[in-house]
Amino acid sequence: MSPTPRARRIRRRPHVTPLPPLGTARARSLFADESGAATAEYAIATMAAVAFAGMLVVIMRSDAVRGILEDLVRRALTVE
Repeated sequence: MSPTPRARRIRRRPHVTPLPPLGTARARSLFADESGAATAEYAIATMAAVAFAGMLVVIMRSDAVRGILEDLVRRALTVE
């Protein structure tokens, strides 16, 4: 059985304020503001540094690199 038209609930959209028109002056004022640019640059640089450090950890844990480093230390400490 389908509900009668009166039994159906009417869905109302919440009131949405329309955006003001984007004129030349408003576009200049919006795009000229760089107040958060430095923070975003620091965040990107930090993420890149963390990714680079993670790659170094993976590379340094490999057996081949470990063997090379051990050989280098042995040669440096050996007196001939």
